Amino acid sequence: MTTTAAERAPDWSSEQWQVRARTWVDAQLNSAGRRVTGLVEPRVRPWSLVWRVPTDDGPVWFKANNPGTVHEAVLVETLAESTPDRVLTPIAVDREQGWSLLPDGGESLRDVLLRDPDLAHWERALPGYAALQLASAPRADELVALGVPDQRPEVLAALFAELLDDRAALLVGAEGGLSPDVYERLRAEVPSYAQRCRRLADIGIPATVQHDDLHDGNVFAGDAGYRYFDWGDASVAHPFGTLLVTLRSVAYAKKLAVDDAGLVRLRDAYLEAWTDSYDRRTLVEAADLAIGLGPVGRSLSWRRALDTPDESRAEYANAVPGWLEELFAASPLQPTS
Repeated sequence: MTTTAAERAPDWSSEQWQVRARTWVDAQLNSAGRRVTGLVEPRVRPWSLVWRVPTDDGPVWFKANNPGTVHEAVLVETLAESTPDRVLTPIAVDREQGWSLLPDGGESLRDVLLRDPDLAHWERALPGYAALQLASAPRADELVALGVPDQRPEVLAALFAELLDDRAALLVGAEGGLSPDVYERLRAEVPSYAQRCRRLADIGIPATVQHDDLHDGNVFAGDAGYRYFDWGDASVAHPFGTLLVTLRSVAYAKKLAVDDAGLVRLRDAYLEAWTDSYDRRTLVEAADLAIGLGPVGRSLSWRRALDTPDESRAEYANAVPGWLEELFAASPLQPTS
């Protein structure tokens, strides 16, 4: 009999688990010539547990992922091999258990923007992320083999159809879920969605790692430059899907209209990395397609993250149907009619 991810989820609250995790952290720090100097500070979500661990050489961060986001540990390790200047290099990783131990990354882009809300910070941060994606593209198949979810355009339509069959996750007819009318409207959308996926795949831009939650709280902006973290939502997908969350988060924070020139400027700063291989009109078409298809990926990501018996998952359960309903929302770069 197979077990679900929820059934395989560790009990982070148990003394046995905490002793085992702390023993691992202590051993890895000892190997790195560091020692713990105080009490750990925990933060628990249904999808992960994070400890801030004080040491004699500054804080470090231990992260444990649930089965739905367990790929984050191996992904962080792999990205540190490919693009060590774009991510934090782990002190240690346990791939099987989904554990990672990371150095402190300093202040976030969000901290910087609180002092200086100029969009130029994002214009400088996005090209580095694009460079990470380009460097990772040759390893796309390897990443999928290592367990990173496959959400490439070639498979995304089938994933959408499968997601629609999961009425429990979509809370069809329940509070916070899809209404029956919207659900049927989504089912009718499948052929059109599949057609758009085919067009995006036909353009030929290689799939790569796609963060899928790249907002200002997930970017470090210290002396070492911009580095990107918190990869639990990531998949192997069309690179431009990242723009959905990034541009929406910027628009929300800055109270920008969906057709604001600043958002177009950010898109173009990001797309610049591909202009040696594709003309700008093609890149803009691909970006529009990837953004429009993106809500399915976000819904899938939330479903993975919430595949856990943690009681607090109910607090976030409406994110799965909520993101899927966003298929009918306006793009961050397209004015409403």
